[in-house]
Amino acid sequence: METPDSLPITVVIGASGALASACIHAVSAMADTSHIVAISRARPAIPETEGLSYLQCDNSEAEIGKCIAELSPLRGKINRVIICNGRLHDDNIKPEKRLEDISAEAMMAIMQSNTLTPMLWMKALAPLLKSPQACVMAVFSARVGSIADNHLGGWYSYRMSKAALNMGIRSAAIEYGRRAKNVRLIAFHPGTTDSALSRPFQASVPEGKLFSPAFVANSLLELMQQTANTLEDSPAEATFIDWEHKTIPW
Repeated sequence: METPDSLPITVVIGASGALASACIHAVSAMADTSHIVAISRARPAIPETEGLSYLQCDNSEAEIGKCIAELSPLRGKINRVIICNGRLHDDNIKPEKRLEDISAEAMMAIMQSNTLTPMLWMKALAPLLKSPQACVMAVFSARVGSIADNHLGGWYSYRMSKAALNMGIRSAAIEYGRRAKNVRLIAFHPGTTDSALSRPFQASVPEGKLFSPAFVANSLLELMQQTANTLEDSPAEATFIDWEHKTIPW
């Protein structure tokens, strides 16, 4: 993969959703970005340009490995990774309101999207990101994945998948701290964003708490920049933080 050498590169994984597209738009306007690589199962709606290229990946281990091989010329040039993969519902899966709603098949599908896929990418990226270049990796999580903050119950599959993801991010951050000291990991809660994921549940969102994808993307990138600026002074451990840059209990 040929990219400009002068400035760092951003990689956006799970790039076909509204939040990912907003992140791509926001990063493209930043002065410190030379190129963006967007990776997704389906091609995003944003047209490919000189500063933006796409890789298609079905998120299987074999295909992730092929993507990493294509990205290998970028070793030492990547300063941001944003992992956006996730699923709350689809035509056949709905968040559970009670124990009787739990389905093994649906729960495994949610776990695959929300936990296993991001973890496979964190695993595959580790050798690629190790370099003198400071790099921040943000993974989209959710406040409902906080065990300490769970006061309502329900949404078993989604809550469990995000709680498992959070544990994976914390463990991966410790290992990255040993193997790739230039990398910091963030579990990011975007709030309720106006997207297909939240659309069936927006009626119950309090006024002023439904955010545009652009607003969330800008909040995330500001947080990632702050993290990069303090990387040398910060411990090699993950943070769980929201769109207001407030820490969430694990």
